[in-house]
Amino acid sequence: MSKLRIAGVIPARLGSTRLPRKVLREIAGRPMVEWVWRAVAGSGLMDPVVVATDSDEVAEVCRARGVPVAMTSPNCTSGSDRVREVARQIDADIYVNTQGDEPTLTPEFFPPLIELFNRPEVQVATLAVRCPAVDIRNPNAVKVVTALDGKALYFSRATIPHDRDESGFAGYRKHLGIYAYRKSALERFGELPPGWLESVEKLEQLRLLEAGIDIYVAGAPADTIGVDTEEDLMRAEAALMSRDGGF
Repeated sequence: MSKLRIAGVIPARLGSTRLPRKVLREIAGRPMVEWVWRAVAGSGLMDPVVVATDSDEVAEVCRARGVPVAMTSPNCTSGSDRVREVARQIDADIYVNTQGDEPTLTPEFFPPLIELFNRPEVQVATLAVRCPAVDIRNPNAVKVVTALDGKALYFSRATIPHDRDESGFAGYRKHLGIYAYRKSALERFGELPPGWLESVEKLEQLRLLEAGIDIYVAGAPADTIGVDTEEDLMRAEAALMSRDGGF
């Protein structure tokens, strides 16, 4: 099999509502989006790795710190929209979409994700981790259930599976919002209208499942700290400051 060309894309918008300008907020001496870029680029699996933004300010900060940028339209309504725009600028076989507000990622998250594409049936892949007890009933922590072959059966904000007998089930899995797409699947995603499950759960990945496009799930090495609040920012900074090494 010929070597796959893999591009890393980090969507980064400045206009976040819960934590304004969060992708440029400094954490442990670096803008948050730079931490994400260092994790993705540090995996050595993707070339190029770019920040996708419609903000001149984000672009200027990134370029000043040696982080490549791909400019996208201000009309993009989601991170996946930005990835699709980048796919029209950068030709690759696979595109990895990593959110710009996940500063505690490390390069070790990406090999299990990319490894799934050694299987020709895999068109879309993502990551999950054992769900911490504190998040089992948290609707902001999306749960996923999978078949034995790793194929996602469903993603939900609800606690799935439901432990009817209250047996102490401990196998809940928390979805991490990192995706990889073959180019054809990414293009197909952009052609699909929103589905009713997506509109109910407010989970974009359900659009793919409703359309019969399988998503395969790999295990992540650890949980992450997605940053949406000042409290999240402080937790992420503490985690980064406690690391022995950098990247």
